Amino acid sequence: MADDKDQSLREDIRRLGRILGDTVRHQHGEEVFSLIETVRQNSIRFRRDADVAARAELENTLDTLTNDQTTHLIRAFSYFSHLVNLAEDQHHIRRTRAHLIAGSAPRRGSLAHTIETLFASENGAENLNTFFQTAEVSPVLTAHPTEVQRKSILNCQMVITRLLDERDRMQLTPEESRANEDALQRAVLTLWQTRMLRMSKLSVLDEVENGLSFYDYTFLRELPHLYAGLEDLLASKDQRFEKTELPSFMRLGSWIGGDRDGNPFVTASVLEKTLTMQSTRAFKFYLEELHTLGSQLSMATLLVKVSPELVALSERSPDHSPHRADEPYRLAVSGVYARLSSTFKNLLGLDPVIAPCGMADAYANAEELVADLDIIHQSLSDNGSIGITRGRLRHLRRAVRVFGFYLAPIDLRQNSDVHERVVAELLQAANPSLKYLDLNEDQRIEVLITEISSSRPLASPYLTYSDETQSELAIYRAACTAQQRYGKGAVPNCIISKTDGVSDMLELALLLKESGLLHPAEARLDVNIIPLFETIGDLQNSAPAMDRLFGIPAYARLLTSRNNAQEVMLGYSDSNKDGGFLTSGWELYKAEIDLVEIFAKHQVRLRLFHGRGGSVGRGGGPSYQAILAQPAGAVQGQIRLTEQGEVITAKYANPEVGRRNLEVLAAATMEASLLAHTELAPRPEFLKTMEALSENAFKAYRNMVYETDGFEQYFWESTVISEIAGLNIGSRPASRKKSTAIEDLRAIPWVFSWSQCRLMLPGWFGFGSAVKQYLEANPQNGLQTLQSMFKDWSFFSTVLSNMEMVLAKSDIGIASRYAQLVKDEGLRNRIFPRLEAEHALTIAVLKQISGREDLLSDNPLLKRSIVNRFPYLSPLNHVQVELLKRYRQGDEDERVRRGIHLSINGIAAGLRNSG
Repeated sequence: MADDKDQSLREDIRRLGRILGDTVRHQHGEEVFSLIETVRQNSIRFRRDADVAARAELENTLDTLTNDQTTHLIRAFSYFSHLVNLAEDQHHIRRTRAHLIAGSAPRRGSLAHTIETLFASENGAENLNTFFQTAEVSPVLTAHPTEVQRKSILNCQMVITRLLDERDRMQLTPEESRANEDALQRAVLTLWQTRMLRMSKLSVLDEVENGLSFYDYTFLRELPHLYAGLEDLLASKDQRFEKTELPSFMRLGSWIGGDRDGNPFVTASVLEKTLTMQSTRAFKFYLEELHTLGSQLSMATLLVKVSPELVALSERSPDHSPHRADEPYRLAVSGVYARLSSTFKNLLGLDPVIAPCGMADAYANAEELVADLDIIHQSLSDNGSIGITRGRLRHLRRAVRVFGFYLAPIDLRQNSDVHERVVAELLQAANPSLKYLDLNEDQRIEVLITEISSSRPLASPYLTYSDETQSELAIYRAACTAQQRYGKGAVPNCIISKTDGVSDMLELALLLKESGLLHPAEARLDVNIIPLFETIGDLQNSAPAMDRLFGIPAYARLLTSRNNAQEVMLGYSDSNKDGGFLTSGWELYKAEIDLVEIFAKHQVRLRLFHGRGGSVGRGGGPSYQAILAQPAGAVQGQIRLTEQGEVITAKYANPEVGRRNLEVLAAATMEASLLAHTELAPRPEFLKTMEALSENAFKAYRNMVYETDGFEQYFWESTVISEIAGLNIGSRPASRKKSTAIEDLRAIPWVFSWSQCRLMLPGWFGFGSAVKQYLEANPQNGLQTLQSMFKDWSFFSTVLSNMEMVLAKSDIGIASRYAQLVKDEGLRNRIFPRLEAEHALTIAVLKQISGREDLLSDNPLLKRSIVNRFPYLSPLNHVQVELLKRYRQGDEDERVRRGIHLSINGIAAGLRNSG
């Protein structure tokens, strides 16, 4: 029997399911409702009791559906998955609040728990104070094509979430309860009548707009609240923090509008428009907050004292109304509002919704705005009104410090191959005898050092270059203009995909020089040059490459202008696609250890940027455990990590959930930086064992994916990869090149496709074979060693925990139905039995190592979630297979194609972290 604490969750799921069922009945009649209910009940019976009769009846029903019936069923089960997600999120909020109200000990992963732990450690307060001076924690939003949910659907869901929350927080009268129920019915009906699929492919600017929504939902308000809560928490622990305002160590970043790797639609114009859209969002928020603040600061000089600085600020206000003549704070705020309005007009050509009371000089930068707000804060604090400073003014001051005039720093990213071609063209145009592409690495480095050390421009306005070269130069010049316009933080990072050597980084340096972002005469670099090491080979070469780079005096001088700090990005997705789940994780871990050593040798501060996806197959999994599992010295108070696809919605669409996820990142970074010394380093035999496991897993994975004849065909026919390419879920093509080669396929659709067919291959394949070989080679103590690794080494336990989650979400029976889509029976019979055997072996050895009889026996929350939703996923998978058969056999009915895309949406919603 479920614990009583889950009673409210079960009630919410039943309530939402009942309302959805009533909606279907009223909209489409009793026959459609009965069909869906029959499928639902048989699916639950089969899942719960392994009822053979229920399965037979279920399959018979699903195999005989008409196209219209199929569409109704897919929509019903898809929407139910969305509603279960909402109920679960609300339950997490409910349980967290109940925990806090009860005054229970802070939970691990919360800032309260972390601060308590750190204060209990030696020199805790001093260590924390030092941490905040140099800390940087940055989740970076990216636009990747796994978010299949339309913003309109999300808006409907937010209404439902608000109504569920209302039931939790308020003791409703019978009349209010009925009104809430009626509102829920209207919201679910609206959801049902809202189109789930996009009619056209997203543009980059559509993706920008979708990303900006999360600032409205969560970031603009919740991040300042997080800072305030943390400051208050520290002050309650130690009086040295009582009047301390923390540096803005946590900020959001963005790739949306700046990530050009394989996306030809991101141009200089798009970057400029993205910055305009972001800046507009920030200004509108500040202006709205200032307008409200002005209405609240009604203190009169007859009753309060004010500072001379506040008087001067109020006297500069263009507001000359006699009704506010004795209200200096209102006058000061109206003056700030007028100046910000002028800035809004100057920068963006826009006027605020509410006109200012008069004209005023524009702010030169966000720091000037902060300075004026600080005057208001200080005057209130010094004259008996410190309590007033702790509300809206406090949060607005923090928001301006965090978001500036650009809202979020935009990273530029491009593939090293593109940089190489552009540099080669520029060099050959200037010196036709120089064949850059024919040079070896040493020769390239020599040429590039000469060029970046010279102030002489390489590009000429009198020469004509290829479209690619013109485009690349244009976007870096746009970045230079953006820094001048919005501030240095607007475009602070340039990332090089597919970095495999020093020349890749120096090629970017040369392009930055040509664009005004690198200044040879001053040895100044205005952006961070960030290599992205992605493949297994590149990860293994990352430390030697950085060692060589730091040994180049010209680059070392440039690094001084970046506070002697260097960021390195590590690619989880492509290393996984290249070498498999286990080897990817191990090579990432080893690369971090080697990088820590090299950076210490050169006395350069390391900041790692983790390119994690939503799914475990792309480096996903719980962020808290992932950060704590980093090797010693790898965090150092600074970390950036990508937030991608559907994970952004899951983490940040709900303000409370979003705040909790931001707290988790901050808490984990503090603990990893300040408490890592308390953990013992992994024992030598652990490292040796892991090396052996990785070697065997790599061979098994590469043999299957890249060395098995016909595997590429098997993948394309047994998954929805072809259909995903036609789904309007992102601006980026699914492959880097026009081919079906797995090497050219992006990691995102690779993982997403395996998730849809419920095999989840990228999250586990090769582990079972690796463990089997290891145990055969070490029959005496092999299992004991693996069990000790699981118990005593956070890296290994995190790897296995994430793999366990993937395996729990997989279903080999459903995967077998997708295998039937492979036309070549011989190919199917050669490959699927191997996949099935490896799946069973992996589960078996995982249970051996963990000592658990069932998957997820130590994670009741996730296990409960699977129990709640999987009976609704199986029918979706079944009908998806049937529709794929019809579609690939030439059925041109639009309902078939739409049904496939609807099923992709529903399965993704049910699995949540699938891409």
